[in-house]
Amino acid sequence: MRAPILAIEALRVAYGSGDSSVLSDLSLSLAEGEIGCIVGSSGCGKTTLLRAIAGFLPVQAGVIRIAGAVVSRPGETVPPERRGVGLVFQDYALFPHLRVIDNVAFGLRRLDAAQRARRAREMLALVGLSAFARRYPHELSGGQQQRVALARALAPAPKLLLMDEPFSSLDVELRARLSSEVRQILKDNGTSAIFVTHDQQEAFAIADRVGVMHGGRLEQWDRPYELYHRPATRYVADFIGEGVFLPARVLDRERLQIELGELRGDVPLVCESGCDVCGKGCYVDVLLRPDDVVHDDTSPLTAEVVRKVFRGGDFVYTLKLASGREVLALVPSHHDHAVGERIGIRLDADHVVTFRNH
Repeated sequence: MRAPILAIEALRVAYGSGDSSVLSDLSLSLAEGEIGCIVGSSGCGKTTLLRAIAGFLPVQAGVIRIAGAVVSRPGETVPPERRGVGLVFQDYALFPHLRVIDNVAFGLRRLDAAQRARRAREMLALVGLSAFARRYPHELSGGQQQRVALARALAPAPKLLLMDEPFSSLDVELRARLSSEVRQILKDNGTSAIFVTHDQQEAFAIADRVGVMHGGRLEQWDRPYELYHRPATRYVADFIGEGVFLPARVLDRERLQIELGELRGDVPLVCESGCDVCGKGCYVDVLLRPDDVVHDDTSPLTAEVVRKVFRGGDFVYTLKLASGREVLALVPSHHDHAVGERIGIRLDADHVVTFRNH
């Protein structure tokens, strides 16, 4: 079995005297050819983790391995230039006085002139910019500059590519298109990558695995599908996607009762008393996503529309239940109900996710 391209074990990183940890007990593994993403709120440690992987920060505990080789541990930090990593920065960091092809060839000084030119042309073809080789960075759009930065980072054939908020300076439409293009470029090139973003949709569009960080700790490292439908912690459930928590009474090991009806699933019974064999009327909080609540005109159960957000193909309705609690519902956009109107709803939850009652 091949070693992962990136393996981090029990990592701790601190600034200054080392008393205050920025990253604590952080572990993750990325397989060769995979794309990973780190998301989290500002100040959670995302960029610090990327800088530690790159070799710009020493570690106080734990170990970082790239392609099986130890590159960081307490008292030992292999320099960035010897780690076999490529870097793509927020501001692209292109040289304004160099043409596009020379920017891409800049990190290939160990090759002769003909080899440098050939490799640079190959990378420009990979990112679809062969026709722009003789232009200067200021003659390109923001998206084109980002692809030049990507081509330059890929030119030395790094073992691992690191990207810090690579699309943050681009408009929303261009970000969505470029994120899809970058994923395809990385997959076509067989490049493993870790990138940092605050945009969940961007992370889901690009990454094979996503990590959610909070307070310097990695709450969950998983496939996007698992993060959304099977969050490991309440923080992940609240941070990823949209959803609300409703109180639920545990009927038995498989059934819950909530205001909207009965839910059945593989319920992790961590009740308010901490018991693991239930049926005592214990309560938990159940996570409901917008797609768990379905608009159904034939349903006797109704709720009041209190807010609505139009998203083109659908609405996200905020609905007030009889108790005054609110839930979200994803409704096709041709069902255009007014705020204040009551509509029929029913439960359609495939994944029952519960947490200890707050």
